[in-house]
Amino acid sequence: IELLEGGLRVTPGVVSVPLVGAIAAGQPLSVPETGTWEGMTPLDKLELPESLVGRRENLFALRVRGLSMIDALIDDGDIVVLEPPRRVENGDMVAVWLKAEQEATLKYLYDEGSRIRLQPANRQMEPLYTSRDNVEVQGRVVAVFRQMR
Repeated sequence: IELLEGGLRVTPGVVSVPLVGAIAAGQPLSVPETGTWEGMTPLDKLELPESLVGRRENLFALRVRGLSMIDALIDDGDIVVLEPPRRVENGDMVAVWLKAEQEATLKYLYDEGSRIRLQPANRQMEPLYTSRDNVEVQGRVVAVFRQMR
């Protein structure tokens, strides 16, 4: 017996997460015109154990491009799984849309009152500073996956 949900196979204890694009971990990348990955046609689908990602809803995955998060053990080509942000705390690793630049990047976020600091996890890179109204958090990282080559 198979459980079907909208014509898709549903496996108990497994969460299906759409891989919807790429995120820069270095210099920001251009993002979809809407500034969000929501509603994009998935490039692939990850079947992940619920024990790794919990019962979170609306998870999505992005492939990392760049080395700015290497000291957080996130390398070029890794996949980050994100959840839509309900609340973001200082030090959370997030996918951020920079509205004026129409670009996105993966960094640690720190609210410094009059500005936002987007901190890479790479000692060779400088943080990005921007105004609060230029930042839209698209997702908070909940898991990282690497394929061993």
